[in-house]
Amino acid sequence: MTAKALAELAGIAPVTLSRIVNAQQTPDDSTIDALARALKYPRDFFFLDDVNPIDVQAASFRSLTSMSARERDAALSAGVLAFAVLEWVKQRYDLPPIDLIDLSHERDPGKAARLLRQHWAIGEKPIGNMIKLLETKGVRVFSLAEETKKVDAFSCWRDNEAFVFLNTFKSAERSRFDAAHELGHLVMHKHGGPQGREAENEANAFASAFLMPHDDLVSHIPYVSSVEQIIRAKKRWGVAAVALAYRLNKLGRLTEWQYVQINRRYRSAEPDGLPHEKSAVWEMVLKDLWKQGVSKNHIARDLFIPAEEIEDLLFGLTVDPSPPLRNDSKERLRLL
Repeated sequence: MTAKALAELAGIAPVTLSRIVNAQQTPDDSTIDALARALKYPRDFFFLDDVNPIDVQAASFRSLTSMSARERDAALSAGVLAFAVLEWVKQRYDLPPIDLIDLSHERDPGKAARLLRQHWAIGEKPIGNMIKLLETKGVRVFSLAEETKKVDAFSCWRDNEAFVFLNTFKSAERSRFDAAHELGHLVMHKHGGPQGREAENEANAFASAFLMPHDDLVSHIPYVSSVEQIIRAKKRWGVAAVALAYRLNKLGRLTEWQYVQINRRYRSAEPDGLPHEKSAVWEMVLKDLWKQGVSKNHIARDLFIPAEEIEDLLFGLTVDPSPPLRNDSKERLRLL
């Protein structure tokens, strides 16, 4: 929202808003109430302690060209709210500890993907659920709101915790690749290194190798006989048809002409799409809270933020709570 739009919505003069924002004027109670109503945030939110924003340079974005600075900043601001939600949850639950390795020294993305798979002892097998895998390894995964549709995904480190934010409005295959792409940033670029397009290319190569390991891929697809073969095969690795075709082309299993044909046909419309993945950790937490009579509204009131913000960050899982989990320690997160 521009300053002019906010001033009009709140019914105050733009110059007044400018003076307030620049700490040149202290607003009276009626102005504070008007701004809170316009922004649809509780009044108390504006009197909380200042928070440390996410440095733009510290965040790795999946998309560099399609988003505006305003959309990028909105996504980063959502990240700060996610930190607050996470701290609220950590006071009540033990979450999986971080289990990532530092591969910033490795300049070969394919080798980095193999090393991480070896560290996690998952061999060459396909990844059944990318979000669940990240969460079991201690990565905190959140979703982005509709207002940031052009932000495919981003990741960052904060206080030695790894965060990934995913756009849930893209196809499931695209979201899985985004998650693997951000994982590449987390393990390969934690301490800086390549920036801009070079870093994005490395993360793309990492994601491709991580989701479609070389040996497993070539053993199942020694050659390509038809486009339909690609459509059928893509489900094994949970990737888009174009992503599979690109990987096969790079490995010499698909001609350039075949890749161009597949890319032209399926770049903007994914055939036979997969269902979207959702967070397993947040579902378990929310179900356990619901059993205790705690809803998203309780969390929102404690944090002085709108309940819709909670919903946007947690994959919409707070909309329709399911029956509580049965009392089984293997299915529940351990309470502190």
